[in-house]
Amino acid sequence: MNKKEKAKKILSILNHSYKTTPVPLDHEDPYTLLIAVLLSAQCTDERVNKVTPHLFKRAKTPRQMINLSYEEIYSIIKPCGLGPKKSRAILKLSSILVDQFNSIVPNDIALLEKLPGVGHKTASVVVSQAFNIPSFPVDTHIHRLAQRWGLTNGKNVKQTEKDLKNVFEKKNWNKLHLQIIFWGREFCTARSCWGLECKICKSCNPNRKRKFIHKKP
Repeated sequence: MNKKEKAKKILSILNHSYKTTPVPLDHEDPYTLLIAVLLSAQCTDERVNKVTPHLFKRAKTPRQMINLSYEEIYSIIKPCGLGPKKSRAILKLSSILVDQFNSIVPNDIALLEKLPGVGHKTASVVVSQAFNIPSFPVDTHIHRLAQRWGLTNGKNVKQTEKDLKNVFEKKNWNKLHLQIIFWGREFCTARSCWGLECKICKSCNPNRKRKFIHKKP
């Protein structure tokens, strides 16, 4: 079974399992989504969703955010981890949005990547989920599943993103990104399936007998 055939089978299973794909991070607009995604680095969506209501009650626009002190932001977002780094990034990117973008979050990945604390994956999530622009954000979890399913050679997340974009149609990218995350959390977790248990793993690699060893990104 080649990659295109696997992709077709995977898409069928995911569309059957997840007809709707709600965005896991609570937000009201592109700015609050940007902040939520930034906070989600090395943190669970569940914890971020507990923290952001307290932060956004104080400030939910770039101009409001820059009126808060570093200490105020840090005291709120500390449970998300990497508090000092994330607090500085939130202040700096908010200041840039006010000064250079009239407080409007750009819908361009290249521009977003220039903001402090915003990497390619974060920028991809924002354009995908806030602006509905086709993108395929790949984090370590999607990278792991793409390896298990035989859709990538596993060199790095950049290569995985390229491989996934090659085998899935652009019109499916935004929904697929979330469907794969949901499937990984429910059926193909890091410490249970190992490429042997879930329906997608068995469908894509029916002859696999041993645990799949992942290549780190």
